Amino acid sequence: MKRFSKLLLSIGFTFCVLVVVAQQPQIVFNSHEHDFGSFKESDGIQTTSFEFTNKGSVPLVINAVTASCGCTSPKWTKEPVPPGEKGSIEVSYNPSHRPGSFNKSVMVRSNASNGTTVLRITGQVEEREKTLAELYPRQIGALRAKTNHISFSHMKTHEVNSKDLELINDTDKPVQVGFRRIPNHVKAVVEPETIPAHGKGTLSVTYSASEANTYGFASHRIYLSLDGSNDYRASIGVSATIEEDFSALTPEQLANAPAAKFSESSHDFGNMKQGEKKEHTFMLSNDGKADLIIRNVRSSCGCTAVAPSKKVIAPGESAPVKVTFDSRGKRGRQSKSITVITNDPKSPTNVLRISCNVET
Repeated sequence: MKRFSKLLLSIGFTFCVLVVVAQQPQIVFNSHEHDFGSFKESDGIQTTSFEFTNKGSVPLVINAVTASCGCTSPKWTKEPVPPGEKGSIEVSYNPSHRPGSFNKSVMVRSNASNGTTVLRITGQVEEREKTLAELYPRQIGALRAKTNHISFSHMKTHEVNSKDLELINDTDKPVQVGFRRIPNHVKAVVEPETIPAHGKGTLSVTYSASEANTYGFASHRIYLSLDGSNDYRASIGVSATIEEDFSALTPEQLANAPAAKFSESSHDFGNMKQGEKKEHTFMLSNDGKADLIIRNVRSSCGCTAVAPSKKVIAPGESAPVKVTFDSRGKRGRQSKSITVITNDPKSPTNVLRISCNVET
């Protein structure tokens, strides 16, 4: 009798489950994937529609449709779909600035028994031909260029390097190119001096590290005069990181060289009120056997002032390097760096860091 009761209970539970399942909606798609094939970027947004049928016995509701990428935009049937009726998920792909193959997914959530469904779109975007403005995005007065900055990267103090920059005249008139101001250690010429309408020219820049007479990162500007104009915006940045050349030193010279050693490499001022100034002193010692010369000191921000007590430190001596941080106009967490360049051949560049939290 007890076994018979259990059997009846099991049959009843199974029947209830089947009834509940039978009373749920069921979403069935004609297809779960669409391949757009190959198309041009200039063809614009591509759209496809995934149709589905509610094969359940109660209305189907699409709760949410989410795409794996912002380039994919879905739309869907918002009203409940009765049993046996159809609905759709419309999916669009924007190929703008996205050349190459793509494989994106769209997740569909509903009240169906199979509540989550993943749809997928694929394809290949052929890159469109770029406009002249895209190929040469930097505007230098009436001219265009791929960049308005020439970097000579790392240079030894004796080196002289040259680089070229292509200039494009995208106007209907010729443009005569001259120079208003050039740094003394930089030479620049333009060929041809008059760039024809819709034509090209070349700016050749030669940088002399020895004539720059500095160490570390150096940044300057070349100011052009286009058709006699004095527009300051017609300029090109020039930079280099100039390093002392220790490659010719003998083992004996290296053994008798200066050696820079800081007492610490970082300092945290803690909390500061906006507008408050704080100072900290880093001690620089010469652990070597020759005079340590501070070649250059540069801070990452104008809010940080650096004042070494002297430029030449004898062997065995130390000198304070005072750093002052001005929190005026700052807020929140701050982190600044100070670069100290010396004639220590093993460690010519030392970076100190200061930090604080500016309270408003």
